[in-house]
Amino acid sequence: MKTQSPYPYKASHRFARMSVLKIRKVLDLIRGKYADEALQILKYLPHRGARYTEKVLKSAMANAEDQGVRNPGDLIVADARGDGAAMFKRLMPRARGMAHLIRRRSCHITIGLADLETALAGPEAARQPAEDAAE
Repeated sequence: MKTQSPYPYKASHRFARMSVLKIRKVLDLIRGKYADEALQILKYLPHRGARYTEKVLKSAMANAEDQGVRNPGDLIVADARGDGAAMFKRLMPRARGMAHLIRRRSCHITIGLADLETALAGPEAARQPAEDAAE
């Protein structure tokens, strides 16, 4: 089952060719920061995972701007997740006719942006306006 981010402005990169453990270290640095500040942090990180995350964050900011947000840099990185994805499995020949399994890992990167009030209230408050409009 596909889980959706409750935050209104989001972007994701699915099947990024990097281990989820490496991506999570980068995501932990930007979670809870303003979007502009997070971009500055990612810009100067030497990790390859920072390039993936930077592209996803820019995409989420562009999605927010497309939906009418005047200054997407003032949004908070409320949701920054790295989830495991499918693995390429390869066999590496070893001594005496044996083989070892090599797992080439990939991950899904998801970033959700919210305004300050929604981010402080939590994900339940992010869903609330859509439920109130239905009534």
